[in-house]
Amino acid sequence: MTVNNRSVVRNVSIYVLWLLVVVYAVVKLMNSVLPLHIPTAIGLLIPIVFWLLHGALRYKWSGILTFLVLCLVVSNLLENTSILTGFPFGHYYYTDAFGPKLFQVPLLVGFAYFPGYSAWVLATVLIGDIDRKSSAFTTFAVPFIASFGMVANDLGLDPTISTINHVFIWEQGGGYFGVPFTNYVGWLFTAYVLFQLFALFLRFRRTDSKEEVSAFPKSYYAQAIIVFAVVGLAYVVSYLSGSGDTLVTDAMGVVWHTRSIAEAEATVSIFTMIFIAALSTVKLLQRSATATSASIETGSGETTTREISPELK
Repeated sequence: MTVNNRSVVRNVSIYVLWLLVVVYAVVKLMNSVLPLHIPTAIGLLIPIVFWLLHGALRYKWSGILTFLVLCLVVSNLLENTSILTGFPFGHYYYTDAFGPKLFQVPLLVGFAYFPGYSAWVLATVLIGDIDRKSSAFTTFAVPFIASFGMVANDLGLDPTISTINHVFIWEQGGGYFGVPFTNYVGWLFTAYVLFQLFALFLRFRRTDSKEEVSAFPKSYYAQAIIVFAVVGLAYVVSYLSGSGDTLVTDAMGVVWHTRSIAEAEATVSIFTMIFIAALSTVKLLQRSATATSASIETGSGETTTREISPELK
């Protein structure tokens, strides 16, 4: 494929991605205000399609499909291990709410990990992308930071799907609305293993040395930030629009108010997911402003911009 053809494909793909961003934002936020009762599989389909295309643009299909396979394998292995031994998440089990299982873990769970790719993209905005020229520090730092971004989403998700919806049951309950501390430590560990394996794949995979990675527009990274922020914002919208309050009981017999759960999830989301999205936005704008300023000062435009920020031109 020639450079011109590659550029056309990329531009068309960016427009398609924007369409998916809008559709996802509308569906996600509307579902928080007026429950549309969208099946979980369909609710996962839009972000999965978005991240497949988004990831393929940056890492090619071989790269993003490798990430998907890692999600399926790592999640199933470690979740089955935890169900059997308690490591790394704690003691719990899945009900039949998520459909067919591979051993003790629903097949759908592996695909639910895949949108965690958004945390990876935001981490690359904050720290830098990973390729064959990346330093050992970057190869470690990006997965480390991305892991916290992935756990941030889980902080807003687990009390609802566990204590309220009973998708999985914590056998000994937990202090965070029926979810234990070990769950989030386990999530951090699992996410780090997943992201670190992907980072090593990118760092050492063979690529065509003659193929230059051309600059991606800021909008490409903005799309990832918006999708990540929409997930966090949905918890806030759900709390603000909700009026009902019922009582739910966890496996240990502790009673919780659903309104309190929604309030906690909204609060946590503002200061984790939405904060991370805001920080990434500032970083994106800062790099762009720095590159533009340097270009004006030197009068060497494109060359200087590429040297300072090749991926955020």
